[in-house]
Amino acid sequence: MIKSYQGFNLPLALLLLIAAALLLLLPDFAYAHGMSEQEKQSIIEGGNLRYMWLGATHMLSGYDHLAFVFGIIFFLTSLRDIAKYVTAFTLGHSVTLIFATFNAIQLNYFLIDAVIALSVCYIAFANLDGFRKYLNINPPNMLAMILGLGLIHGFGLSTRLQDLPLSQDELLLNIISFNVGIELGQFTALALMLLVIATFRHSHFFQTFSTFTNYALMIVGSLLFLMQMHGYEHTANAQEFAAVTSQGQTLEQDSKPAAINSDVQSQPVWKESISIIIPARGEKEYKLLLQQDATLHYAWQTDGEALFYDFHGDKANDSSGFFQSFAKKTDSQSSGSLRASFTGNHGWYWKNYSAKPVSITLRVNGDYQRNDTDSVIPVVPAVKIKTTHDSL
Repeated sequence: MIKSYQGFNLPLALLLLIAAALLLLLPDFAYAHGMSEQEKQSIIEGGNLRYMWLGATHMLSGYDHLAFVFGIIFFLTSLRDIAKYVTAFTLGHSVTLIFATFNAIQLNYFLIDAVIALSVCYIAFANLDGFRKYLNINPPNMLAMILGLGLIHGFGLSTRLQDLPLSQDELLLNIISFNVGIELGQFTALALMLLVIATFRHSHFFQTFSTFTNYALMIVGSLLFLMQMHGYEHTANAQEFAAVTSQGQTLEQDSKPAAINSDVQSQPVWKESISIIIPARGEKEYKLLLQQDATLHYAWQTDGEALFYDFHGDKANDSSGFFQSFAKKTDSQSSGSLRASFTGNHGWYWKNYSAKPVSITLRVNGDYQRNDTDSVIPVVPAVKIKTTHDSL
């Protein structure tokens, strides 16, 4: 259990100021692969201040990170010790946030968040003196554990940051700006947590409040762990789950490449084959205009490297920011068909986390209209699907 100290107090005026700042930072945080085109463009145009804002709002909406910080400071009452433990956590997550993002180290965010959920359970278990009571051992050094768990939290923050449209020319500044925002958000949340704890600290039922809160943190951490593992199972075995649009129409996602078909006579002819290059650590979108109820058949494959992709659509002439995602995954290929539930642009957002360019071959057929604006994307002559096609 973290040692308790006496003599901590914060000016009420400062708490009220921080509370007001928190209210201004409440809008939901959305990640780049789930953003509308307008939102992604606003990040690019907003520069480093925009990344700082996103870092602050992400921390304030990151309940797993906040639950961990809440557990850290639960029994601390002096500014010196609060600063010591929180600085250890800040140092840990800042190191991996900067290092992993700058070096494009991308881990599965469901697995990282599952470990972060377990860290919430750990800190609550330590607060309940569980190592001595239930394991009959002395607890590990808390400062060292907080530093180590902070390193893991940093990987979680990095996976979110790498989903944003980072500027290759100002990559380090983007990372630092996001991290500064993280720390501002953490400081704001920390002050409010201390206010809540201070409210109960001198009451006669603080011990009951302490026990109940830390058991609640363990339950919350366990539930978050199960949720993240379910999410990991969903992405790792995506073929077992049907992707259904909000209009109730099913996205038909083939478990085999579209080129494999035993009935040669019924095989369609690909209308076009399109080559797309995703630059190293870059991103690109390619979309086709579909009228409502039009059908698109597609199959794409990289030259070997797996890419994160978001297959999505947005309505034509819509200014509300409507954005409908049909499938998200990291893979080197995908194939299937889609019947459009609305008129608008439908296509793919690809993100390349590797240090080399990745080539994509996209084959399409159906009732669509190309709206290319990038002349560097060449059109390859149409090819007929073969039963023994090697590339798909």
